[in-house]
Amino acid sequence: MAERILIVDFGSQVTQLIARRVREAGVYCEIVPFQKAAEALTAESPHGELKGIILSGGPASTTEEFSPRAPQAVFERNLPVFGICYGEQTICTQLGGQVETGHHREFGRAFLEIKDDCGLFDGVWGKGEKHQVWMSHGDKITKIPDGFRVVGVSDGSPYAAIADDKRKIYAVQFHPEVMHTLDGAKLLRNFVRKVAGCSGEWSMKGYRAEAIAKIRAQVGKGRVICGLSGGVDSSVAAVLIHEAIGEQLTCVFVDHGLLRKGEGEQVVQLFREHYNIPLIHKDASQLFLSKLAGVSDPETKRKTIGALFIDVFEEEAKKIGGAEFLAQGTLYPDVIESISFHGGPSVTIKSHHNVGGLPERMNMKLVEPLRELFKDEVRDLGRELGLPESLVGRHPFPGPGLAIRIPGDITKEKLDLLREIDAVYLDEIRKSGLYDDIWQAFAVLLPVRTVGVMGDGRTYDQACALRAVTSTDGMTADYYPFPHDFLGRVATRIINEVKGVNRVTYDITSKPPGTIEWE
Repeated sequence: MAERILIVDFGSQVTQLIARRVREAGVYCEIVPFQKAAEALTAESPHGELKGIILSGGPASTTEEFSPRAPQAVFERNLPVFGICYGEQTICTQLGGQVETGHHREFGRAFLEIKDDCGLFDGVWGKGEKHQVWMSHGDKITKIPDGFRVVGVSDGSPYAAIADDKRKIYAVQFHPEVMHTLDGAKLLRNFVRKVAGCSGEWSMKGYRAEAIAKIRAQVGKGRVICGLSGGVDSSVAAVLIHEAIGEQLTCVFVDHGLLRKGEGEQVVQLFREHYNIPLIHKDASQLFLSKLAGVSDPETKRKTIGALFIDVFEEEAKKIGGAEFLAQGTLYPDVIESISFHGGPSVTIKSHHNVGGLPERMNMKLVEPLRELFKDEVRDLGRELGLPESLVGRHPFPGPGLAIRIPGDITKEKLDLLREIDAVYLDEIRKSGLYDDIWQAFAVLLPVRTVGVMGDGRTYDQACALRAVTSTDGMTADYYPFPHDFLGRVATRIINEVKGVNRVTYDITSKPPGTIEWE
């Protein structure tokens, strides 16, 4: 039977990590802002029975008059509850305990001493042990509600972990969802599997079947067009929809000429020949280049490319005629409501969807089969659908493509040069078995020329920068520590194989203060 966990979000920066840990445990979950939690508790869901509730952390203080609270129904439904950081504080505040401000704050690494066993710790931590956890709180719980007992303490928190076994309510001051709490994922798994009693049978195989049924029910005998970028999200969405409705789907691939070497041809081959999906390939590279001529401001580049993409896509879609549905590769992080403590929740939708503002402009209904998935889950779904690993495991690639990896104005000559540099760089990364260890790797063509010596002659050619970073979500990143012999080998190949380049540099800037992309 379908089952789910509800995560009530109080504005933590890492609430999405809670959801990812729960899903890694084979359990479907949904995130709702605290303002809509009461409604969500009673709403029907296609994902089945509500089995438990998790209360996230957040930046507010329960000592403030108008700070957020969990709906009282959370504690009246006789469902298991797990409070994290602010979640523990609001549990204590609402059920008769006490929270005070002005005490010693506790941030970063701490050590939890296990005072007693409980369902949350079962098989993970034992009485008398000490374990590393990650704290991030300024307020301090000074009294716990009746029915609770202390099961863990730290130097700064006498109630760092508490349990009410009868009501199945557990709460901790640390963050089990972050990797710095070494066994945190196991605690969340314990809560959803052992305490809440979820079977853990949610999987991409099940999601695939469920999504196909939904697509068929929504579309019926209608026709769907899908804007295909060649990236992971739109590709997985297209293959999934095609599996559901076959030739009722037509994909439109607008080739703006800003892709990496051979990528346009790979998209056409994969979808036309391998999957036999109806595909319109519009080579608009000359049009994009003409509109980008003389444009050097990064934001203007992005807006020019985005607006032109919509124009070309709309033109091609009109030629097809008769389609009433537009497919997009929208993901769950794009549609999760962010928390605003002043004026209610606000919806955060990324402006870089595959087809931008087309749904409103073209008066079409949206088909978004990935909108309940995180990026790593989309990759898993792609594997389930049989897409090649070279596509589903691909590093993130920006919508404006190589245009934002060429500071300054864009020309065909610069694009061709960067394509060759990038191809050599990625080839060496793959040959060294490092591709999957890196979040994103790419080359940048610098807007400078430098003096060099090749043979007995002087050169005055282009310089390039190589970039590779490690990250978990792209919000923060650190440079990848390549061995110097690797960098030397790449530089030698680029200079020898790419005519017009005589200097190679490596970018070791982290994010922050830098960004991953240069523009």
